[in-house]
Amino acid sequence: MRFGYNFKYNVILLSISILMLGACKERPVKSKTDGKQHIDYTAKVYPLLDTENSRWFYFSSASRPFGMVNLSPDTQIVGAWGSGYRYKTDTIKGFSHIHAWQMSGISVMPVTTNKESKEDIYKDFYSKFSHDQEVVMPGFHKVNLDRFNISAQLTSTKRVGFHQYSYPDNQEDKAILFNLNTLLGPSSNTDGFLEQNSANELSGKVTMEPTHRRPKPLTVYFKVKLNAKIVSVNKDDKTGNYLIVLDKDQNNVLMKVGISYTSVANAALNMSKELPHWQFEKVKEEAKGEWNGLLERINVKGGSEQDQRRFYTDLWHALQGRRIINDINGAYPNNTGEIFKVGQLPLKADGSPKFNHYNSDSFWGAQWTLNTLWGLVYPEIMYDFSNSLMQYYKDGGLIPRGPSGGNYTYVMTGASATPFMVTAIQKGIIVDELEDVYQALKKNHLAGGIMEKAGYEHTTNVGGGLKYYMDQGYVPYPIPEGKFGSHQDGASLTMEYAYQDWTLAQLAKKMGYKEDYDYFLARSSNYKNVFDSEIGWMRPKNVDGQWKADYDSYQAENGFIESNGAQSTWFVPHDIKGLASLMGGADAAIKKLNEQFETAEDLGFTAGSSHSVELHPEYSRIPINFGNQPSIQTAFIFSQLDRPDLTQLWSRKVAKTVFGGLSPSTGYNGDEDQGLMGSLAVLIKIGIFQMNGGTEANPEYQIGSPIFDEVTIKLNNNFYSGDLFAIKANNNSDANFYVSEAEFNGTSIKANSLRHDDIVKGGELILEMTNTVK
Repeated sequence: MRFGYNFKYNVILLSISILMLGACKERPVKSKTDGKQHIDYTAKVYPLLDTENSRWFYFSSASRPFGMVNLSPDTQIVGAWGSGYRYKTDTIKGFSHIHAWQMSGISVMPVTTNKESKEDIYKDFYSKFSHDQEVVMPGFHKVNLDRFNISAQLTSTKRVGFHQYSYPDNQEDKAILFNLNTLLGPSSNTDGFLEQNSANELSGKVTMEPTHRRPKPLTVYFKVKLNAKIVSVNKDDKTGNYLIVLDKDQNNVLMKVGISYTSVANAALNMSKELPHWQFEKVKEEAKGEWNGLLERINVKGGSEQDQRRFYTDLWHALQGRRIINDINGAYPNNTGEIFKVGQLPLKADGSPKFNHYNSDSFWGAQWTLNTLWGLVYPEIMYDFSNSLMQYYKDGGLIPRGPSGGNYTYVMTGASATPFMVTAIQKGIIVDELEDVYQALKKNHLAGGIMEKAGYEHTTNVGGGLKYYMDQGYVPYPIPEGKFGSHQDGASLTMEYAYQDWTLAQLAKKMGYKEDYDYFLARSSNYKNVFDSEIGWMRPKNVDGQWKADYDSYQAENGFIESNGAQSTWFVPHDIKGLASLMGGADAAIKKLNEQFETAEDLGFTAGSSHSVELHPEYSRIPINFGNQPSIQTAFIFSQLDRPDLTQLWSRKVAKTVFGGLSPSTGYNGDEDQGLMGSLAVLIKIGIFQMNGGTEANPEYQIGSPIFDEVTIKLNNNFYSGDLFAIKANNNSDANFYVSEAEFNGTSIKANSLRHDDIVKGGELILEMTNTVK
């Protein structure tokens, strides 16, 4: 439904919209800065989406895109899951600066104290707050601490947190508590140290202890500057907390906290370069401007107000979570060897790094999400990440699949960075050192590479079962040697390796390595070795080649990673027609998958509303799950089998059902994984997709059913020759979701697809929408 028709109706809809905004309010949709009207895309973002299911690195507010600092309030601590900012918890436990994959640290809390409370404040400093007095938007967070009557406002640059505290006008001491030695999110913070350097400066450090996933400690250094005089610095030996007492006469206090993973000196440098002044509103506006600069790359028209707000919330999520770890001068933590080192990124002529280095969750599932969105709309981000992955290779000998703390975590499985980097090359984003990149990727697919390692297998190379895959054509379940890590589910591993081998084969072909091409292409057919034609499903088999007995294709994690066999049977993105042939032909495959969608629709296409309930019997038997990565491509399989109408039908339903809500209670079902689900939602809603992750020469984009009347993508001219790529859906509506005709730049197209080289030259795709199948 759209605004319009009459004033009374508009008022009703506006009232509903204001209620849904919750804490995100009092923001104009447009702003004037240069005499022209500019859309404020940040005003469309709803940061509270799915915060009832939040995890440590999920929530963002007062941060920049991919910022080293991710400053926000914590209402839940002590663990990676169900922690950070949780909407239903009414108590703030601190404002911490690092919310990243397996990393946390530097929690602070403004407080007031008197003689009676001073001794207890070190351990008793939490405060209630109300969402009614809260403002949350990209780059900014404001909240009132009811207990202390303090108004706290937060914003940041890339590497500096900026705080503004308004203390009450009373005789109590104004202070800031540094909670350095504590368990915040995924790891304990220990050896926290703080010292005063001058009348208004402090510096310190804290060590993040190793976790099951990040096996080595990492120290974060920080520099603090205040616009108020420091009266005293006091440490409590029992808690390890520090209380910084400030001048009583200053009620409005500004504090800057610069961080670094290499040294206090670099933390100070980051601050001096990024935030040399004390203008809080200026930084807040600059943060909004930076977010708008990325969000405006895709402009949508049509759809409901909620459709647009959810869309820009999805797009916002696609641009965060993964965090910069290098300083402004290019220094970074290299934790890949036996001894910690400070690495140095290559620099441009102006002294800035040629690319940034990153902390990142896995790229498991990125082939259907980040690959396409970043590769088309944000090629500069894909360039940065690809170079960062290569830096890990140069330092530690392997391209990672999810690094944290400057080191490998071996999160998830396979060589998930291979499709990511191959598509970057095929799209012309990475053009240098291609031989080095190819050899680095190839190493991961052979003995001694990352494919040998199961999830979080740090010290051995057994759990991935690669030797069986290479020798026998499949990974057995169970692996005979026993348990060496997580996700040792042989059927899934076989299918994942086969796809990733196919993507590497495409790069080998580009590089002219025919023998490698033939070898990895042959391995890409290994998925067939775990398909049981008698039952019509992928099925685990043991090392002797025997199918798993009493097999139930709807039992979760029964030889399949974070999925069941019904979902993962379709994980053959490189050879859908080959898979269909195993099933008895295209018609049989279409019938089978369509029935799965019909069943999944009754459960809302997801296994519950949180990652934590996926294994619950009520949800785990769902045949298609858009709440986790293994089957999120399935709606576009129909198009590969010459039934684009079913792709249009089911992708539209998924867009509206799974990715249509706008509330703290749902949104990504608790497993957004640093931009993966946000990216997927964006792609489905604008109606383009890449089944094989865009890894073939001149990659193909499949056309779906855009939910908006117009979508205009600004192309980055540093990478692509065109200016705009537009998609217009004529006669589009909730009922008219089928595409009857399509033309690109005035020429009719019949294949329901476009090629990358054509799109990035710019142009207009016009779709005629109807409510019946052509």
